[in-house]
Amino acid sequence: MFKLTQPTVSSLPVLANLPHSGLFVPEAIRRQFTASHQAFLPNQDWHLDQLYDFLPRLGVTMLQATHSRYVVDLNRALKPPYFGNFWSAVVAEKTAFNQPLYDILPSPKEIEQRLEDYYRPYHAALESQLNRLIEQFGKVYLLDLHSFYGSITDDICLGNANGKSCSNLLIDTVDKAFANEGFGVVCNKVFNGGYITQHYGSLPNVEALQIEVRYSVYLDESQLEEGQIPDWQVSQFDQAKLRFKQGFKQIIETLSAPATA
Repeated sequence: MFKLTQPTVSSLPVLANLPHSGLFVPEAIRRQFTASHQAFLPNQDWHLDQLYDFLPRLGVTMLQATHSRYVVDLNRALKPPYFGNFWSAVVAEKTAFNQPLYDILPSPKEIEQRLEDYYRPYHAALESQLNRLIEQFGKVYLLDLHSFYGSITDDICLGNANGKSCSNLLIDTVDKAFANEGFGVVCNKVFNGGYITQHYGSLPNVEALQIEVRYSVYLDESQLEEGQIPDWQVSQFDQAKLRFKQGFKQIIETLSAPATA
């Protein structure tokens, strides 16, 4: 369902959310997939939990999905139709590449059970952690962490719903920190923030920013062409992790600095 990791040092008003990094598919659901998709599911946020596992040691609370986005997509609004388009429905009928996902379609009852078992508990946990940090600090920065293939050639895309979900301070701070580490960064280019960023970023005392990282920044993309889950134990991964760690240290230092008149 989800894994919650609390900071191992003094807590900061920062919550890292990884809604697409889970890979687990319950066997009863997997058996409904086509044979090829029982073996491999494309377009997932592979290994972001490993890439960012240093965040709790910097004071960041971390919430991550354990189940695949093909079980339920936590970054979609809970509104009908619940089953359908990959880019809008909570339960996708096809993959990101418009390939049929199912040999046996899930029933409405099965879909509702997924919402009850996986979607609602995750968002309840997310809301609980946001409220806890708001109560402690008065506000919270929500960083919604994702990765992508194609669409754009930039290393990182930051999305804040075109200026609606967070302040210029937050997006500019993250932009500068990652650029300082040599990443090519763009803002609101194709990826301008999904449901989580837009919904929670509209709430009082919450600033939400979506951070999309291109697969090739930290993975060997050639492995994806072979239809297999990419290995995180590659040189690209280790190098990217060091750069992200330095970047997040800069981000936290800036966000933790006392405001000046």
